[in-house]
Amino acid sequence: MFRGRETEEEREGLGIYRVDGSSGVQPQDADYCYIPPLSYELEDLILARFPRSEYWKLCFVNKRYLSLLKSGELFKIRREIGVKDSSVFMLASGDGRWWEFDREFKSHRKLPVLPTDFCFAAGDKESFCAGTHLLVSGREIEGPVVWRYELAMNRWYKGPSMINPRCLFASATCGQFAFVAGGIGLVPNSEVYNTAEKYNPESKSWDRLPTMERRRKLCSGCYMDNKFYVIGGRNENGELTCGEFFDEDRNKWVLISDMLKGNPVLTSHSPPLVAVVNNELYSLEASSNQLKVYLKRSNTWKQLGPVPVRADFSSGWGVAFKSLGNELLVIGASSDSSASNCMAIYTCCPDPDAEELQWRPLDSSRNRLSHFILNCSVMVA
Repeated sequence: MFRGRETEEEREGLGIYRVDGSSGVQPQDADYCYIPPLSYELEDLILARFPRSEYWKLCFVNKRYLSLLKSGELFKIRREIGVKDSSVFMLASGDGRWWEFDREFKSHRKLPVLPTDFCFAAGDKESFCAGTHLLVSGREIEGPVVWRYELAMNRWYKGPSMINPRCLFASATCGQFAFVAGGIGLVPNSEVYNTAEKYNPESKSWDRLPTMERRRKLCSGCYMDNKFYVIGGRNENGELTCGEFFDEDRNKWVLISDMLKGNPVLTSHSPPLVAVVNNELYSLEASSNQLKVYLKRSNTWKQLGPVPVRADFSSGWGVAFKSLGNELLVIGASSDSSASNCMAIYTCCPDPDAEELQWRPLDSSRNRLSHFILNCSVMVA
């Protein structure tokens, strides 16, 4: 109960003193009975601005916060008010668990164990994000499968499978949606695909898109100029230097001839290492470790300088090259010979007109993972 102000006699009787030893006002516990509680709506808006890397702590506050987190409502509010955080999901060679890192790689956590079989765990996999879903495609003993990790629930779920299950395909993320195209079927003697699909995390379903102009596997994807691009790859006729993009407004694919013309072709090379930052397309050339930017008007590439990792270590395999907000992220074997067996993590804000790029090393000493990255995806939510 709130107490009124004491009289001089009461203060003397209680023997109250100020810090300096003279008589003063009696200290008392804070009384919040007259402070109105926050509305749930205002409370939710405050929580939505909470750093996403700290959301796991909300589970221990009370049942309402736990329910709010698991329902996905917090992430919907974040989208509505334009609050976004990036995190990096990664699976490294020799480690059976997926890891999530914050944007600065200052904090990390292991994801729950993916409840699959040995065939999936040991086989090749491909990953991409859509909204708050991380999807990992591969093959189990019983056949092709897609596993999805839901950030809100912090759990793995099986499915939904693609309309045309595939591997060695291109993928790209656009906001809440993900696109896949090309690849090859997961049955013996399967043909190279020209099919494409779009994943919706709200309905947890795939929609079929029109077929591409070219069949292609070992291709790469990106999202630029509000279009899904598929670049490079190969088919029964050999290496492809062309690219193409899907125009959703016209619901058709448009071919771009000679998009990769002049790029060296390595034996058993990885798909092209590409990433989009500020609506500009960048490529890491695996043969020379050089960063290039795509000049849209001339359909050519401009060299920007070396990247501080060894993309040539395994012909492009084992390197993560991603967009991370307004920065490029590259992870792999360090170009420093004294640290070539360690994971190197760098970011930079690329500028197509810069004479020299400034690569910023992130502290990887606390990350004892292999420098050979099997899968890497960036989630923005």
